[in-house]
Amino acid sequence: MFLNEIFSKKTVMPSEQTALPGRPQEIPTSEIHFVNGHALKGPYPQGLEVAYFGMGCFWGAERLFWKVPGVYVTAVGYAGGITPNPTYHETTTGLTGHAEIVKIVFDPKIVSYRQLLKLFFEEHDPTQGMRQGNDIGTTYRSAIYTTSENQAEQAREALDVFQDALNKAGRDTPITTELAPVPTFYYAEDYHQQYLAKNPAGYCGLKGTGVSCPVGQAA
Repeated sequence: MFLNEIFSKKTVMPSEQTALPGRPQEIPTSEIHFVNGHALKGPYPQGLEVAYFGMGCFWGAERLFWKVPGVYVTAVGYAGGITPNPTYHETTTGLTGHAEIVKIVFDPKIVSYRQLLKLFFEEHDPTQGMRQGNDIGTTYRSAIYTTSENQAEQAREALDVFQDALNKAGRDTPITTELAPVPTFYYAEDYHQQYLAKNPAGYCGLKGTGVSCPVGQAA
């Protein structure tokens, strides 16, 4: 009974009343990107844009995007929940409401937002609800947090065309990706930043559906 109660808490979003209280101050994190040396929190060069994606465990998702030409810097953190300035261990209880999120700062002259959306949809399974593979809980839900109406329109279009592609491939499970304007993004602890560069043999739970997302071929 006790294990069932814990499991249910991890897969059900908390309310304002049940969420952990958090703290007023930011938790410490890295200042620079471990791979490319760019400032993690900025300032960033003019003309760059920012995307926020949740694809399950943020270690593998971050590595996917820092390798993309045109991506200036990446960072991992928490967003979409209630608890202010949460720690990693707090998020894993399911009592903060946050998803594990990758922040991607990119040059749209080199890589378009649609191309990033294509990677997003192809490199994980956006139909699994509050999980990603063996990673179970609210923190592992699929999410797109947009920074403009233009991003929101492109994300809705990509979601619709990928749902159609999944249906045509015989996968009629609906996409469960959360699509919303970006809420407050809280940077994760320093040991999570660029984790798989620091720990090359570390865990990566990314696994796509094998279905191509027909957006983003053109910049």
